Amino acid sequence: MKRRKVGNLLALAILSTLNERPMHPYEMASILKSRGKDRDMGIKWGSFYTVVGNLRKHAFIEAVQSGREGARPERTVYRITDAGRDEMLDWLRELLGELAPEEPKFVAGLSVLGWLGPDEVIALFRTRLAALDEDIAATRAELARLIEEIPRLVLLELEYHLAIRVAEAEWVRSILGELTSGAMPGLAEWRALLAERGTTG
Repeated sequence: MKRRKVGNLLALAILSTLNERPMHPYEMASILKSRGKDRDMGIKWGSFYTVVGNLRKHAFIEAVQSGREGARPERTVYRITDAGRDEMLDWLRELLGELAPEEPKFVAGLSVLGWLGPDEVIALFRTRLAALDEDIAATRAELARLIEEIPRLVLLELEYHLAIRVAEAEWVRSILGELTSGAMPGLAEWRALLAERGTTG
């Protein structure tokens, strides 16, 4: 994937919001929060105004007016530029069409889980599975509610989130089954190695 001048997903969220119409940063943030984009894109709100500034610096957005209402701080209204729209569309095509490595924290934990004992891993997986099942139920309920009000096309990211969670829960459940039944290959060697090191579990 190409290196972008403003490369975090918050920038894409801002560009896509401004592609609807010009608005000031506070309004952009409110819309993004109301649409759950902080969940979809992992937005860090502390860097919001920095990203807006960087988009302006690289001419992806531009100020169209600045004003003050009463005692409120001055608010600058921004709009997307042609360059910003081109960047947004190019980025979107890249995200949808190209396979990129994803490095979730769970994968990092799996890669070194052998330092914990099987019994502790079983307990942790049970905790994770309970959280997954809770999230799946909540997402299904949210999807059922939103589908009555919003076209399905706008809810595809929520559908994807649900599909990933369901797949992960099925996988965790299957690994738990192997660990608890003793069918996991190498389980005895794992316990023996930990015993040698004076670690139990």
